[in-house]
Amino acid sequence: MALFKAIVKMNKICNGERLEKGMSVEFASPNSSPMSSNGGKEVAEAFMRKYGLDVKKAGALTSTYLEVLRIN
Repeated sequence: MALFKAIVKMNKICNGERLEKGMSVEFASPNSSPMSSNGGKEVAEAFMRKYGLDVKKAGALTSTYLEVLRIN
């Protein structure tokens, strides 16, 4: 299982959710591409756990708003 870090690239306010540039989360995933596999579930769950934000509801679960890096 690999460790990833997702970082918000730009500010976004949509549907009552506010994401700010620089927010980041770390999470583990068995998939090599966590944004495209399983609908980005691991990324969305990590933001919900850390910030209480629903990035899916905000429409920010895309590479336009999030950069996902493999840490190890």
